[in-house]
Amino acid sequence: MMPEVNAMGWVGVVFRLGGCASVLGWVLMIEAIGTGAEATSEDSAQKPVVVKVGKLSAVAPEAWKNEKPSNRLRSYQFRLPGGSGLPDAEIAIYPESHPSPEKNFPRWQAQFVPPEGKTLSDISRVGVWELPAAKAHYLDIQGTWKYRERPKDPSSKEMILENYRAIWVIVVEKDEATHIRFSGPAPVVEKHYKSFEQWIKALK
Repeated sequence: MMPEVNAMGWVGVVFRLGGCASVLGWVLMIEAIGTGAEATSEDSAQKPVVVKVGKLSAVAPEAWKNEKPSNRLRSYQFRLPGGSGLPDAEIAIYPESHPSPEKNFPRWQAQFVPPEGKTLSDISRVGVWELPAAKAHYLDIQGTWKYRERPKDPSSKEMILENYRAIWVIVVEKDEATHIRFSGPAPVVEKHYKSFEQWIKALK
């Protein structure tokens, strides 16, 4: 014969057991969420990106956020953090391009407006970085940029970007050439300039 048990006693036992199970469930859930968040954080951490420039390559710096290229002309596209309320900078890479600085640099310079009393030559700097297997011709210009996402397309909207800086690089190998454009607000480009130059010189 089973002993007589007060009904409220059973309720208390069930409540206590249920409470323990509930607490245990919450603990397990919180641990699972924490583990999931940690895994998500690890997954979201960008893996090193090996950027191919013609037959050359170099690993992109960690600060460069790899993005899906905005158009088919680009093989790579990176976002570089601005900070201090400034927009981010951008690096875009265009494979299979024209190798001549003499042809391309004047066209790119014409997209900029110099301050009053200055010329395009005054706000431009050109030079060459010698790489082990290529030459990297660069145009570094700063001023007001009359920017079009697709410069040769008349329907592409023009944007006036003040105090912007653009560094165009033509990496010329024996049989091919690649264009690289690093652009953004002048202070942001300056912030990332050293890592950009080091990356160009690391191409091999």
